[in-house]
Amino acid sequence: MKRTLYEIASKYGFTIAHMEIGKDDHIHLLVSAPPKLSVTNIMRWLKGILAWQLFRECPELQTSYWKKQNRHLWSPSYYVESIGTVNEQAVAKYIDDQRRKEVNME
Repeated sequence: MKRTLYEIASKYGFTIAHMEIGKDDHIHLLVSAPPKLSVTNIMRWLKGILAWQLFRECPELQTSYWKKQNRHLWSPSYYVESIGTVNEQAVAKYIDDQRRKEVNME
């Protein structure tokens, strides 16, 4: 999954500076993109291409998600924040801390 996300970023001209895949159903990303790329397009590429690949590689997901979730693997929502006022290391630490919190909740 991580490899696919990095490949998508490379293909469309943005970079994933930091990534943490959540335990159950989410992904935290620190993305750097030129102003010409919209957040909407970046999210559409990431969610759409990754879902297509996951459905292809794991057909059992189609029976669980494709029909039950209105033909979507991912929720249509996402959270985005510019890090202009925060440094990149602080955001990367936050992403890492999210994984630690999930592990400690078990």
